[in-house]
Amino acid sequence: MESTILNGNVGGAHSEAGEVAVVAIDGRLDALEAGPLRQMLKEHLEIGKIRLVVDLSRASFIDSAGLAALVWAMKHARSDDGDLRLVAPKAAEAMRVFELTRFDKVFEIRPSLDETLADW
Repeated sequence: MESTILNGNVGGAHSEAGEVAVVAIDGRLDALEAGPLRQMLKEHLEIGKIRLVVDLSRASFIDSAGLAALVWAMKHARSDDGDLRLVAPKAAEAMRVFELTRFDKVFEIRPSLDETLADW
């Protein structure tokens, strides 16, 4: 499995599970880390990886900039007949932002990476 680390407080790894690109977030997904995440997802989309999974299980905090990066990638993936799916954050504070914004109804969010990849 290949991996890379995002700059700053968030460590991220990415791997390719078949035709699905998986990006894992470890720590905060905030304004500082939204740009590098968006760039990583953009690179996957540019090479034709239109099925994206962002594993947020180890995310401790997500702000509006982090949400915006996820929405941007989901929109672009769907425009090419792909999708962006999420592994649910285990931290209640991180999950709460999806519930408060009602994005838990917009994104497909599953409890584990295995469940997220199962039907892809």
